[in-house]
Amino acid sequence: MVRVAAGAVVAILLAIAPPVGAAAGTIAPHRALYDLTLASSRASGGVVGVHGRMLFEWGDACDGWTVHQRYRMKLSQAQDDDVEIVSSLASWESKDGLRYRFALRKQRGEEPEEELRGSARLDGPGRPGRALFTRPEETRVDLPRGTIFPSAHTIEVIRRAEAKEHFFLRRVFDGSEVEAPVDVTAFVARPTPAGGEGGKGKALTDRPGWKVRLAFFPAAGKTPLPDYEIGLVLLDNGVSSDMLIDYGDFTVRARLKELEPLHGGGC
Repeated sequence: MVRVAAGAVVAILLAIAPPVGAAAGTIAPHRALYDLTLASSRASGGVVGVHGRMLFEWGDACDGWTVHQRYRMKLSQAQDDDVEIVSSLASWESKDGLRYRFALRKQRGEEPEEELRGSARLDGPGRPGRALFTRPEETRVDLPRGTIFPSAHTIEVIRRAEAKEHFFLRRVFDGSEVEAPVDVTAFVARPTPAGGEGGKGKALTDRPGWKVRLAFFPAAGKTPLPDYEIGLVLLDNGVSSDMLIDYGDFTVRARLKELEPLHGGGC
């Protein structure tokens, strides 16, 4: 049976969440709708088709960033019945990058729905912290020194890209699994020129950006291979116009279909 890493759903957030602490001109609260299709499949993987959509919303809550993400994907398999994967995420991250709350629901086919809920806090920039899961049961997870949350990671990708740095590694906690943070390597390739597509979201996509590839490794893992990878075009305002999500046996393309700005929090 083909498995999709649960963390990959939330990992998309690391790629497209707007930058924490960015200058006012770069912050872009927005709603984006992506079509999901099969980009490639290895012969041994068994996946012959992918159809789905992902809705991503980011808002400014004055004291933090809010994210709502809904994800529905149907996998057609050569040897098994089709299976549908559904996930929804709601999160809040403080603008200083030190506090994070999350609620995630996910379901695969007829399997029971899984729910994760909790909060996390760092003792200060670069300092350790802790996460407390309240569902599925109360569990504490220690966050080692240097851990950051998803939006804080994106600001670093953009900052380093602007500084023409091409490779770095950070440890990121997103709440998608009841376990330690993951190690994320970021490779920033060539810049992309401004030139937005038409429609209501043109002002959001008419921005310079970069081709970026993120690889996700379990922090305690001993394998040199990542669990999954995401390639994307990341604009300097946090919007992503195109993504490739590589699960190993198959790759999913997330292509931007609709994009519109959201009003800020009136702060």
